[in-house]
Amino acid sequence: MKPGATDADMVVLVDAGDAPLGTAPKLDAHRRGLKHRAISVLVRNAKGQMLLQRRAAGKYHSAGLWTNACCSHPRPGENAADTARRRLAEEMGVDCALESLFVTSYRAQVSDDLVEDEVVHVFGGAYDGPIAPDANEVSEWKWISLPDLEADQLAHSERYTAWFLHYMQANHRIIADWLQRPIRP
Repeated sequence: MKPGATDADMVVLVDAGDAPLGTAPKLDAHRRGLKHRAISVLVRNAKGQMLLQRRAAGKYHSAGLWTNACCSHPRPGENAADTARRRLAEEMGVDCALESLFVTSYRAQVSDDLVEDEVVHVFGGAYDGPIAPDANEVSEWKWISLPDLEADQLAHSERYTAWFLHYMQANHRIIADWLQRPIRP
């Protein structure tokens, strides 16, 4: 969990159309499987590789699994784009411009007693600088090509977070096109 964070951090509850319904403590929302707003960030480098992180062992769910560069929840009153940029810097030590790629929804059991039911705003950024992850959030990181990622997810899906597998399946074409796009200076 990020420094200063608690299980009582609030998440924004939403309906299927992402309209806010109120707030709930983060852990309670996951225990009860309440639909809430989330963000995720995909980061690519000039070689068209994607930045992955392995979640730290101390994470409250999905610990030790590989996932995209950053994932989190907006604070009440915080917009998704601001959250994405803030959390990418906090989790990975990366600051780059982000663009909205897609919004997706999924529901998945992520541990024995926790459920993710999220409407996720997914952003993409390009970055080739140093990576300085927060050890409370990230145990490892790596750059990987799309073909290598696809092959590993197919052979070892148990190594990846439920949401990252969902993004790669449900939004494959958007992600593949984004990875191939020229990076603007």
